[in-house]
Amino acid sequence: MADMSAMFRRTPKNSRERLVTLIGKPGCHLCDDAQTVIEKVCGELGVPWEKKDITEDAELHRRYWEQIPVVLVDGAQHTFWRVNEERLRKALS
Repeated sequence: MADMSAMFRRTPKNSRERLVTLIGKPGCHLCDDAQTVIEKVCGELGVPWEKKDITEDAELHRRYWEQIPVVLVDGAQHTFWRVNEERLRKALS
């Protein structure tokens, strides 16, 4: 008989399909603050994250230059300027 319990297991939301993206630029203190929060929350939850530099991407620069740092969760804008640790944790949990 097949293992029926496997059919009912839920994949946690914080598994590999989740991705946090920090969009910023060098020398931005708000970007550094955002990175500290992202490193903490993603590290605790096991969620991968990446950093993108608007000075190296014309499209990101055009889209976000007035809002950096910008945080995306799974490709959708989550927040900008200041990252709230509890709000980010909730979005990833």
